[in-house]
Amino acid sequence: MAIKFSERQVIDRINFENPWWETDEIDSYYHNMKKREYFNLLFPLVKERGIKRALILMGPRRVGKTVLLYQSIQELINENLNPKDICYFSIETPLFNGMSLEELVNLYIKKNGKTTKDKIYFFFDEIQYLKDWEVHLKSLVDSYHNFKFIVSGSAAAALKLKSQESGAGRFTEFILPPLTFHEFLKLTDNETLIHPLQVIEENHNELNSDTLYATNDIDRLNQKFIEYINYGGYPELSLSEVMKSDPGRYIRNDIIDKVLLRDLPSLYGINDIQELNSLFTYLAYHSGSEMSLDEISQNSGVAKNTIKKYITYLEAAFLIKVIHRIDQNAKKFKRANFYKIYLTNSALRSALFSPISAADPMIGNLVETAIFSQWQHSQNLQLYYARWKSGEIDIVSLRSDQKPSWCIELKWSNRFVAKSHELRNLKNFCTKHKLSKTRVTTVDITDLIILDGIEVHFEPASLYCYTVGKNLVTNKQKN
Repeated sequence: MAIKFSERQVIDRINFENPWWETDEIDSYYHNMKKREYFNLLFPLVKERGIKRALILMGPRRVGKTVLLYQSIQELINENLNPKDICYFSIETPLFNGMSLEELVNLYIKKNGKTTKDKIYFFFDEIQYLKDWEVHLKSLVDSYHNFKFIVSGSAAAALKLKSQESGAGRFTEFILPPLTFHEFLKLTDNETLIHPLQVIEENHNELNSDTLYATNDIDRLNQKFIEYINYGGYPELSLSEVMKSDPGRYIRNDIIDKVLLRDLPSLYGINDIQELNSLFTYLAYHSGSEMSLDEISQNSGVAKNTIKKYITYLEAAFLIKVIHRIDQNAKKFKRANFYKIYLTNSALRSALFSPISAADPMIGNLVETAIFSQWQHSQNLQLYYARWKSGEIDIVSLRSDQKPSWCIELKWSNRFVAKSHELRNLKNFCTKHKLSKTRVTTVDITDLIILDGIEVHFEPASLYCYTVGKNLVTNKQKN
């Protein structure tokens, strides 16, 4: 039986959650945290009042959504907004169970003597804990024209699917991915390892940017890269030596278990939680490997039709990313029997099993996983891998006309610098599709060779990972 709390109890909780009404500042715990690069992208949307839409901040657990909300509140106060015109609710608070968003809004109005003519900012954190939240939110947007509503939630699948179904024209979605490698270096005060190499006038092949980068200490950068692979997608984990000492406990219990054991089962009516967990464990261990439905079913013990559904759910929840295959002619397969599946955050694998070293047999797969996690910061690219009878290429980007615009081989090895003849499949693919340059990552070598007229740029994987993430986020800020 649901507990009925008094109005006084609820108001006391609202006061507790909004300390800036008295102090003009958010809690020091959040106030002292460094800002993610994404803050500069989110805050203009928080302030935007010209379009009557709610802002929905989505993303996986523990990537800093709540911190961004608090930092946005502080920035509004810094810009001389009356602190009492900002109201925050954590919807997972038990005292708010069973209450609608409108009831909470009206309680705030009543307590603070506001009217619907006032320009108020409302922040609803962990919105997925409210049943039919999207209906409630749409109603608020339609009813209160002077109020701005910003919501967040970790059950990304529900947020994305339901906002598309019920919030057409009412919601603006903002996706917060895990940390890029460059954000990780910045948060941990290691970005001095990197410096701009040159600014180029045209897009440099796959980089889609104006800047290339270099390092004066590749050994140190690689140490940080391995640390990023093991711990780096999560801000708190990146900064806490205590959490790093036991990442499994922190990530598995607080992130993986809550998504697999609670969020997805409740959203999709999944009864066999062990089956879902078995599948995810298999996919996580083999992140970056080519897989087929038959192989996954055989090794995980899950039926193929069920696997298809679960993969859809896991991808919607930002836990995995599916990359489809093309052939040497850059043609898609009519039947997608094979694909690669990457974790969206390599630290998930380290938490499930154990952190890895630079010499681990699976390091190549996790280097690929880390680099692919940078590319998820762009929603505009069509990325595939190419595989045919005699060869494979790790990433191929297709233009809108379905022709390759660039390709790259992701390696954690220096061997191909000296044995470039072994790159004949890469060279042939470039020749076939009139690509004048390509890229191969290494452990620590930077070089350029001409292979039958094709420029092959060799670059350390850690530096390439930094450059991709840095430039994608920088270009978003420019746009």
